[in-house]
Amino acid sequence: MSDHVERLEKRLAQANAELESVQAAVAEAERRMNAFSSSVVSKDGSVEVTVGSQGEMTGLRFLDGKYRSMSASQLADAVLDTVQEARSHFARAVRDLFEPLTRPSATLPELPGMEIDWDRLVGPAADALPAEPGRRTASDRLRDEIDEDDDTAGGAPRSR
Repeated sequence: MSDHVERLEKRLAQANAELESVQAAVAEAERRMNAFSSSVVSKDGSVEVTVGSQGEMTGLRFLDGKYRSMSASQLADAVLDTVQEARSHFARAVRDLFEPLTRPSATLPELPGMEIDWDRLVGPAADALPAEPGRRTASDRLRDEIDEDDDTAGGAPRSR
């Protein structure tokens, strides 16, 4: 066999090994994501919210009877803020699981990392992720659609 063919076969073997490694990493990340559950306690200690593997609220507890001395709006704020914090925790945990898969291969630089649709993966909780260059959130796309609708309505776009 020629030296060129041997090099190609070696690169192909490396690529196959890399693919198997990535497939195993994806399967492990998915397994860990599907087993995810996290609880967050409100800043004032009155509420505990638990979210599951899709960022959905799976539990709500009112702690130590503190809610009895709170107004309805204070309690509502505590619940909503804690739900948002729990969903943000979920989004960060998912990002931490899958972000390494977005990096190019260390052994085969010509193999790019995976592109991940964070909005699809974590839903509305994606807006809690820090902005990445080039990453557009659902609210960014909604603003664009509103701007486009204004432009096609025959009038000048409204200022904000």
